[in-house]
Amino acid sequence: MASQYDLIVIGSGPGGYVAAIRASQLGMKVGVVERAELGGVCLNWGCIPTKALLKSAQVFEYISHAEDYGISVKDAKADFAGMVKRSRDVANGMSKGIQFLFRKNKIDHIAGFGKLVRGKQVEVTDDAGKKTTLAAKNIILATGGRSKELPSIPIDGKKIIGYRKAMTLDKQPKKMVIVGSGAIGVEFAYFYNSIGTEITLVEFLPNVVPVEDEDVSAALARNFKKNGMKVLTSSEVTKVDTSGKGCKVTIKTKKGEEQVDCDIVLSAVGVTTNIENIGLETLGIKTEKDKVVVDDYYKTNVDGIYAIGDIVHGPALAHVASAEGIICVEKIAGQNPQPLDYNNIPGCTYCSPEIASVGYTEKAAKEAGYELKVGKFPFTASGKAKAAGAPDGFVKVIFDAKYGEWLGCHMIGANVTEMIAEAVAARKLETTGHEIIKSVHPHPTMSEAVMEATAAAYDEVIHL
Repeated sequence: MASQYDLIVIGSGPGGYVAAIRASQLGMKVGVVERAELGGVCLNWGCIPTKALLKSAQVFEYISHAEDYGISVKDAKADFAGMVKRSRDVANGMSKGIQFLFRKNKIDHIAGFGKLVRGKQVEVTDDAGKKTTLAAKNIILATGGRSKELPSIPIDGKKIIGYRKAMTLDKQPKKMVIVGSGAIGVEFAYFYNSIGTEITLVEFLPNVVPVEDEDVSAALARNFKKNGMKVLTSSEVTKVDTSGKGCKVTIKTKKGEEQVDCDIVLSAVGVTTNIENIGLETLGIKTEKDKVVVDDYYKTNVDGIYAIGDIVHGPALAHVASAEGIICVEKIAGQNPQPLDYNNIPGCTYCSPEIASVGYTEKAAKEAGYELKVGKFPFTASGKAKAAGAPDGFVKVIFDAKYGEWLGCHMIGANVTEMIAEAVAARKLETTGHEIIKSVHPHPTMSEAVMEATAAAYDEVIHL
């Protein structure tokens, strides 16, 4: 007879493990099926280990520019293998932390590949091929995503790689072409460029980090070019020849076709969903454009089956998956959670300078018909930023001129990913621009730029 649970979660990423813990808190008997490391891509191959690499790069940059701070350092060099090892150690430690949380919350971890079968059951196949059947009153699919592949850039894991391999290369490449300038692409571009790899960044759309406000995109492109990167926008990789020692990359640009030689090509053109072979067809679960169709509480068209995270429509972000998981299990438990407001989701990119944003871009707000008040405050005018040696970037805020609604906030600069939560909370509370101006911000801090940018939007700025 199959083991009986109140809830089975397939996948242990930031959607799956958070949903499992919240369900346990609400009194459910929970099992989590995971075929790889606990914590999913985020903790093991995404959010956490990349930030460890980026921190190593940042420290190396500090040391390389130590004289700017009145400090003399000689013979500093980047230990690529040491950086990779530290990153993996951090990831392994975080994954073990999930094991602890599962034990603490009495959650069963079932190792193997989970597949839906009829009768609200999950068939789990372990590495040895042994099959076990589990039954549950409710099942949440949280199977996440993986690197998307383009036909012109087939990933071979050796010369053409995805983000996983980019974190664990045996040696640092001298030259690298990165295809795609979303968060993954620009973070790796910054990391490898900072330790001496020659970078060519290729973006199909007209702007790098294309989901961001155009002012932010332009600022990042300028910074990357200033730091020696070749940035090609409105460009497309049409062919990669790997027959020789390295790669010959053919790129169609605005000015014509050109060829770039490199050691490694990193394909960073996004992610695709892991929904194959998990039993969707067996149960007749509806999908649309490789995403599982769900309602506001993540219920599929099949009773008792839910889906969250990268496999449903919405931003493929760890914090979104976690929020969806909590809403989902609270609804299952009979509570009345509010549906997630997808227009108030912060996005963070951890290259240097960092990028953080929430809400409408200026272009999107205009297209939505709003009359705007827009303010911008550069970090060159921030005492804290200048003292920290980080004057690059700015805070840009967008308000509705009629009612004062905070429509959007866009930041580029040092540590701005730690600042964006103010805008998220304020927008949630329907805070107006005047209320931000009258909220005293501590001095000297980078966060003063939020108040100053808002004051600029209302022609009250002091320090410009």
